[in-house]
Amino acid sequence: MGQRVEGKIAIVTGAASGVGKEDALLLAREGARVVITDLNEEAGRAVAREIGDAALFVRHDIANEADWRAVMAATAQRFGAPDILVNNAAILAVGSIEDTTLEQWQRMLRINADGYFLGCQNAVAAMKEKGGSIVNMSSVAALGGMGMFCAYSASKGAVAALTRATASYCKQVGYKIRCNSVHPDGILTPMTLALLPADGGATELATQGATDPMARMCSPQDVANLVLFLASDESRFVNGAEMRIDNAQMLMGVA
Repeated sequence: MGQRVEGKIAIVTGAASGVGKEDALLLAREGARVVITDLNEEAGRAVAREIGDAALFVRHDIANEADWRAVMAATAQRFGAPDILVNNAAILAVGSIEDTTLEQWQRMLRINADGYFLGCQNAVAAMKEKGGSIVNMSSVAALGGMGMFCAYSASKGAVAALTRATASYCKQVGYKIRCNSVHPDGILTPMTLALLPADGGATELATQGATDPMARMCSPQDVANLVLFLASDESRFVNGAEMRIDNAQMLMGVA
């Protein structure tokens, strides 16, 4: 058991699986009490049980304003005001500028952008007295664009800009709240692996990250390690930063 976020209260969205689950487990191992939110109640409650008394599960649609109020109320009632928000929940879909429908575009922006706006807004209100850290999951798609992920790239671009605006505002008004964005390339999660064809080499992708210097796909644990650093006081002077975790893929072109 570590001490890097000892005594802190964290909210992690989309924590029933993938990166969010690893974030929640690692933050708990390092001393935080963790509120796990997700639409998947069964899996979310299982993660909370795995952590034990230091965890609480709340069902949560991140694009629903009332749900955010409920999460904040449940957090305050069980643990107190949060110190950490990890805006992690998101959706991913393939679609270029030519074949993305307006409905698909609006759904992507509603969840990936509106949901993060509501998270930042509610976190600032809850943290402004004592300070805290907001970690927003973005993507290298926000920085370089991915032709076959039009709406997703736009939504993650909105997250990056929202992060900068939130960090700037909090510093301007004197709140001790930091806000940073994390920009992975590929992460080996059920959401991303589902996009690969059945013979797409998922097993090979899952193992090459540790051995192949050209690997693009990292593990959820790799991302969780960065999230932990940004959530902890170790990163007290890191604010408004865009943290790439992509094995230099952005420098080589993300397509």
